[in-house]
Amino acid sequence: MINDPITTYEEAVQRIQTIGILPLAPLFPEYPSLSSLTPQENWHKDNALDPWLWRTRFAEEGIAAYGKCIKKKAVLISRDYFPLIHRLLADQTSIQEQYDAGLRSREALKLYERISEQEGIDGRTLRAQAGFAAKEHKKPFDQGLLELQSKTMIVISGTKEKEGLEEGKVAWNSSAYETTGHWMNSHGVQPFGGSIAEAQALLVSKLEPYTPPIALSKIKKALGIQ
Repeated sequence: MINDPITTYEEAVQRIQTIGILPLAPLFPEYPSLSSLTPQENWHKDNALDPWLWRTRFAEEGIAAYGKCIKKKAVLISRDYFPLIHRLLADQTSIQEQYDAGLRSREALKLYERISEQEGIDGRTLRAQAGFAAKEHKKPFDQGLLELQSKTMIVISGTKEKEGLEEGKVAWNSSAYETTGHWMNSHGVQPFGGSIAEAQALLVSKLEPYTPPIALSKIKKALGIQ
């Protein structure tokens, strides 16, 4: 059932709400991804059936959090599951405290501070304003964003069109970023108030009915669950 094909956005919403975690591309054995569930010919067609457009719509509508938070790969996590995964991955101290303790890089600190000042900032603007505009700074910029996403400190909250293009010219839309707290608050997603052990147990109980054993084992390992 979890691997049954889907064609529409509404079907994708139902699947995410059912299984809780949906990678964009294949990530776990015998487990679905958005690309494996949908017709390949529908991708990048810029219409209502294009799954590439759905990925940020889920986040914009508060259906699922979106970001590279599991195995450094892009994953959609339903609003019901996300507080549990956030509890498992996020540090409970401030980013400044994490930086002072050597847990966060300077790049991550700079990017987080800029995102928190301009919630929903697009990637192009973020890169320029945070001082990563030079070509040689592209890699540390990407690594800083990945570091923040992997700890669920930020999420991709949508896309922004590039402004100021000459007539007839086009460019890929840029991802927009928000702090996780801002995204959760905006969509009425309540933080999980229990312990890490409680979050682990509840998450596994939610995953077990829909997740093949081999995939569940890999997911637990990726999230540090024994």
